[in-house]
Amino acid sequence: MGVWGFNSDYLLGIYFFDLPMEEILFFICIPYACVFTYEAVGFFSKRDYLQPFTNVITGLLIVILSVLAFSNLDRWYTSVTFLSCALFLIYLHFMVKPKYLGKFYLSFLFILIPFVLVNGILTGTGIESPVVWYNDAENLGIRLGTIPVEDTIYGMMLILMNVTIFEALQSKYQGSTN
Repeated sequence: MGVWGFNSDYLLGIYFFDLPMEEILFFICIPYACVFTYEAVGFFSKRDYLQPFTNVITGLLIVILSVLAFSNLDRWYTSVTFLSCALFLIYLHFMVKPKYLGKFYLSFLFILIPFVLVNGILTGTGIESPVVWYNDAENLGIRLGTIPVEDTIYGMMLILMNVTIFEALQSKYQGSTN
């Protein structure tokens, strides 16, 4: 749809369902590494520092993302990413009511460090041409260096979905051993 794409100079040319193999591997490796980071943060920080602020953080994210999504319906990447994340947060907050959101928000702050480094390179920092290109007509055009701001919300949602699955499986299997 011309919203974003890949520079063929960096690809092997192997595709599955019209996605390059590198993108498929991304959806395996990155969530795994992020869930590992989430667990490491929980291991080293026994106290959930952001738990008292979880409702405020989640509420603000839902409102801000919803307003930005609906005020940018003509920008596909912005509207779909922000609205999807807002809806997932609404589902979590009102239906699932997880106890791990404070831990997630804290770990996401740590995850932003490698995110900025790696995604910066992928979007063109320090290389001749970007590995992943974005059509600024389909996003806000606001960049953190070379990274569209929407990528941080997309990353948050991707990681939060994986953490939610991880926590559900962990709860299920811990409950069956007791």
